[in-house]
Amino acid sequence: MLIICSITFGCYLAAFMRLPVVPLLARSLGIDTARIGIINAAFFLMAGLLSFPLGVLTDRWGRKPMAATGLLALAVASLALYVCRDFNHFVTAYLILGVGIAAFGPTMMTLVSVISPRSHLGRSYGWYTTALFCGMSLGPAAGGYLARSVGAPKVFLAAGTLLLLDLGLMVWFLPGRFQPAQSAGLPGERPVNLRKFFHNRPLLGCWLITLGACFGLGMFTSFMPLHAQERGLEVNQIGMVFLAQGLCNGASRIPFGQLSDKVSRRSTLVILGILLYILALSGCGLARTLVHFMLAASLLGISMGLAFTSVGALIAEAVPAAHRGSAMGGYNTCIYIGMMMSSWTMGMVCATIGFVWGFYLTAAVNLIFLGGFGILVRGFQSPRGVLSP
Repeated sequence: MLIICSITFGCYLAAFMRLPVVPLLARSLGIDTARIGIINAAFFLMAGLLSFPLGVLTDRWGRKPMAATGLLALAVASLALYVCRDFNHFVTAYLILGVGIAAFGPTMMTLVSVISPRSHLGRSYGWYTTALFCGMSLGPAAGGYLARSVGAPKVFLAAGTLLLLDLGLMVWFLPGRFQPAQSAGLPGERPVNLRKFFHNRPLLGCWLITLGACFGLGMFTSFMPLHAQERGLEVNQIGMVFLAQGLCNGASRIPFGQLSDKVSRRSTLVILGILLYILALSGCGLARTLVHFMLAASLLGISMGLAFTSVGALIAEAVPAAHRGSAMGGYNTCIYIGMMMSSWTMGMVCATIGFVWGFYLTAAVNLIFLGGFGILVRGFQSPRGVLSP
């Protein structure tokens, strides 16, 4: 767990340094709001399309090679951003970033479920996602600071260098093979039955709520910098908003993970978390000052920590260990398809109705998805035990 969390922190720290930089750099190069949304959508589209098939391949081909391939792709794309000067350049780089995160993300989530006892799944995902979101929060803050100090292009050089270093640490320290505690990987193990897989109601519920929440996250990551800039915030202040969201998200994961292991129904925590998430999205639309933006972002982070620590554990409980790579691949597909849908559509919507109403609309979408989640997970009781299935 220490190795996995360390590598994950390093990956997301470096990969997310670009978040407050690329939208503002693209705007300075004459790229309009709608096309900035398309740039972000290119990343989410590629990550969404590939996360499930690469998750399936992770179960069959091995986890360390897949994760290492993802880190290499992320490093190459980050370095390529240094020379991007027009719309097509940015789209190409973001497509490669999508390939990298699709290979890396599901693989590391699968490793967490494989090495964790079922009775500690919530805590394990609490620690893992704390590392992930601490990286995601510190990355934009570091990127904003570097952009203000040395210029935007050098942020991408720093990110690519850090990702190559992280790749070296993975190759050196991460064990070469991981097998599930019992059945996965044994001779004669049957491959995923996709028809049965897609009739798993609790799994579908987790995927659905992930899709909806990440539609909101895509709105926040893609358009909060532009909304905040219109309110008079500078690039380093925008980085601080990302920092507030990520730190609250990460810091809340460990206690919420422990709580998730103690409650009888993890889905209750998901529902409460998403209700707070809807409130936070509305707050982002209302925000006028740095303090307002940081308060809304902090609530956004806390609500995600509450909801998604339990979502990861629910998926691991609903799916056999041998097929968790596929399940986590589908989960990551929902993350990036949701963010892609938001970036693709909300850029055009916000250009018409403004960022404030864009955030309100996104909150309403999440309320609809929450209703679907409640229907699909109704009656599911989380099994608890000492060993992984």
